[in-house]
Amino acid sequence: MDEELPKEFDLIVIGTGFPETVVAAAASRIGKTVLHIDPNEYYGGSWSSFSLEAFIMLMDGRAIRNRELTHFQYQWHIPLEAEEEMQEQCEANNQKWSVSRLMQLSRKFNIDLCPKILYSSGKLVQLLISSNICRYAEFRAIDRVCTVYQNELLNVPCSRSDVFNTKDLNIVEKRLLMKFLTTCMAYGENKCEEDSVEFRGRPFSEYLKKQQITEKINRCIMQAIAMVNEDTSFEEGMEKTKKFLQSLGRYGNTPFIFPMYGCGEIPQCFCRFCAVFGGIYCLKKEITDIHVEENGNKVIVEVENLQTIQADYVVCSPGNLTEQLKAMKEVKNHLSRGIFLSIQPLGGGESAKNGGGTDGGVNLLRLLTSDGQREAICIQLSCPSGTCPKGIYIYHLISPSISNDPATDLQPFKEVIFPDLSLLLMSAYFTITSYNYEPFDTNGRILVTDPPFYELDYDLSIENAYEIFKKLYNDAEFLPRAPDPEEIVIEGEDPRALIENQLPEDLRAQLHELEMATHNMDIEENMNIRAVTPKAMEAE
Repeated sequence: MDEELPKEFDLIVIGTGFPETVVAAAASRIGKTVLHIDPNEYYGGSWSSFSLEAFIMLMDGRAIRNRELTHFQYQWHIPLEAEEEMQEQCEANNQKWSVSRLMQLSRKFNIDLCPKILYSSGKLVQLLISSNICRYAEFRAIDRVCTVYQNELLNVPCSRSDVFNTKDLNIVEKRLLMKFLTTCMAYGENKCEEDSVEFRGRPFSEYLKKQQITEKINRCIMQAIAMVNEDTSFEEGMEKTKKFLQSLGRYGNTPFIFPMYGCGEIPQCFCRFCAVFGGIYCLKKEITDIHVEENGNKVIVEVENLQTIQADYVVCSPGNLTEQLKAMKEVKNHLSRGIFLSIQPLGGGESAKNGGGTDGGVNLLRLLTSDGQREAICIQLSCPSGTCPKGIYIYHLISPSISNDPATDLQPFKEVIFPDLSLLLMSAYFTITSYNYEPFDTNGRILVTDPPFYELDYDLSIENAYEIFKKLYNDAEFLPRAPDPEEIVIEGEDPRALIENQLPEDLRAQLHELEMATHNMDIEENMNIRAVTPKAMEAE
């Protein structure tokens, strides 16, 4: 926006990443004036989604890069231009691709910088429903949850029907798995239960060994259901298993859902919500200075050395914090990211047909290195998720960084997913950074959000946003439910008429007939009263 901004706000939020948008939406919902500003030309920051062309521009440095992203590198594994014969073959069988052909389909891609998977009963889903923000987004169920067992991809059965229909487990293993899952569902109901007392404070893996389950079942539980490590406590392992089970059957056959058109839609949902309640949005505006007034009552924000705006509080993403506010300026690597385009779904065509349909669906795989010391999350997306064209599959790899080279960090996991590199069309890597810093004393007026965490869902990021909101407005409710448009009554309108308009046409007709019949009965009753009254007077 080119016009000058208002001079004062209750809250200024800098950056449009997930935690920043949640704080902005929550403040706007309780009536605070909010300015939400971002130096980037797109929403989402390091949580954003890009078309293929925009993503390549970001990798090349032709687009303004988010300060929280670094160590960019990418490589095409296909020719830039396809020969005429190859192009005809390409159009016939959808198996041969060129860079130019992919670029023609650029707008069909939605490539996430920080993809997540949502538990169907997780914190984000509950927040979206309770606040009514869910109306701004669409989701689809995850098709398959997988693990690697003896160098082969194993589809993990999630529901009761999956357990009994799978061909990957024998009859004994099916009974052992069902017995274990039933035990986990009852966990916590009896505090004196013998196993709970015996294994309290001990590793979850020891508890599994006592259950005398097979190695294959152990692998399914540890890596795909509970998603824990060898040193995870018994209590945490049981709670994570129970969370998995409680999310089953809500929106599909697996306990997970994924946002249509990519996870970049999630921050934008909260932005829309904030704007509905009066939030003002401004992109492509550089913040040149942030400081607190000498009396400590207001924060002064300078926009592009042109305008000064004051607010009671400022909430800022780590990458947008000005240098003078950092007592320590050490940048640390946080998450190593890998993005791959392939012509084959996870596990190959046969695995996809057995579990996720011929299109590959949306699949989730948790990977471990051979020594079990490092892990990564792999999310495979296909055309039905709205993130890529038909015949192309996007693979996202996320792992905690251990070096300045994300390609080296992710190489052990890439080898598991892509034993045949001829199936790759493109590979790209970058690092999501964090900062080791201690902000100067700002009298609690400037608060900084956290970067994306290494987690499957958004739980820690929601907790971060909630904590910041409570520091700002401790007595206010966090994201109370917003009314639907049809529930809003404008002054002077008849609420009863609004409710009637929501009814189906046949019910409205029946209601109208009933009202007419009642009205006619009232007229007849009044006429009878007037007819009887004179006779009664004559009798007297």
